[in-house]
Amino acid sequence: MVDVRQTTVFRKCLDGLADRRAQELMRRITMALETEPFDAARYLGSPEAQAELLSNAMLSGDVAYVRHALGVIARARGMAQVAREAGLSREGLYKALGPEGNPSFETVTRVARALGLQLVVRPAA
Repeated sequence: MVDVRQTTVFRKCLDGLADRRAQELMRRITMALETEPFDAARYLGSPEAQAELLSNAMLSGDVAYVRHALGVIARARGMAQVAREAGLSREGLYKALGPEGNPSFETVTRVARALGLQLVVRPAA
């Protein structure tokens, strides 16, 4: 996580404030700022949105993106349930779809099926 107080923009803002009270107020505001990491899985509640993400990943041709998209969708649906329906262990699914994972095509198709998604091939445009 980025500490806002260490950024160049923040330091320039502080340097631009002539009044020490304003500087102290700015420090207090940023110290109270709490953020949490963004998780796309929280915003993929519908099967349509999930299918759109996976389609976009497949069209990109980026294998890492496909793996990541499957992982995000699986988290949105619940990893344990997806793993069970795909016939995998939860830990195995996390490993296969994690940043260092390299799932086999069989695993990809099993996970897609467990998610209720179809992998469709069409002629390239």
